[in-house]
Amino acid sequence: MGRYVVSRVAAIAGTLLIISLLVFVLMHAIPGGPFDEDKMPLSPASKANIMRSFGLHRPLWQQYVLYLWNAAHLNFGVSYQRPGESVIGLLAHVWPVTMHLGGMALGIALVGGLGLGVGAALRQNTSTDYLATGVALFGLVAPHFVLGSLLVLLFSTLLGWLPAGGWETPRNWILPVLTYSLAPLGVVARYTRVSVLEVLTADHVRTAWAKGLSAQRVVLRHVLRNAMIPLITIIGPLVPDLLTGSLFVEGIFRVPGLGHFFVTSVYDRDYPMIMGLALLGTLLISVTYLASDLLYLLADPRIRYV
Repeated sequence: MGRYVVSRVAAIAGTLLIISLLVFVLMHAIPGGPFDEDKMPLSPASKANIMRSFGLHRPLWQQYVLYLWNAAHLNFGVSYQRPGESVIGLLAHVWPVTMHLGGMALGIALVGGLGLGVGAALRQNTSTDYLATGVALFGLVAPHFVLGSLLVLLFSTLLGWLPAGGWETPRNWILPVLTYSLAPLGVVARYTRVSVLEVLTADHVRTAWAKGLSAQRVVLRHVLRNAMIPLITIIGPLVPDLLTGSLFVEGIFRVPGLGHFFVTSVYDRDYPMIMGLALLGTLLISVTYLASDLLYLLADPRIRYV
């Protein structure tokens, strides 16, 4: 087990190195640069000074080696969009808001999705099943910008119950969290329904019913536990997706989070921010998959890692 974790951590380090090289090559292969005249009219001398101050006058291989050296010391450079603010400082400023939004959306998606999926499976082909399936499908097919706009129109414009944007008070959180959570809730609900239906037909579950065990004990101990492995597999990728923010949700509700930096950094050629966000996303995905693999051990003791 220890060797497995160490090997996975080493693989994560290798993945980060490969992704950093690919992103660095790609962002420099695109014609243009962050201080081109169409974005920032400058005299040749001023542009040369700026390029020198950010180290962009060096050969590309030197820039990459220097970036790796600095990144190994947790120095990811200074954002071009916000001069004077480091990438680490900017992430520390805006990412907690995105994690707050994504964490609440993930909690609602897991609790609501599991509840809807289990309820639909236990009452298959009933009104409960049809209602749960309808909610799940609506969450899957409704784009964030459509759902967010509908919620603002209904609860802010027509009813006046909730503010249309901002992130200052818990009342501001409700609409963006609902918008952000409905799609993953639909995914969890659909996979939970299928997994539970498969387990319900297993021999050990029929034996548990035949022994006269209570429905709560059969579902919690014999059904959900055996249905967890496929759920862990699909829940894992949802975590980094939710914790890195959404351009549409944060844009519609004026949430001061990380989501829009994924687009503006590319548009503005903010090289340090592009590299920082790529490495952050890669690290989150890698750690989430490692955590999912370790959770398999809890869900099924027969699984062994060597």
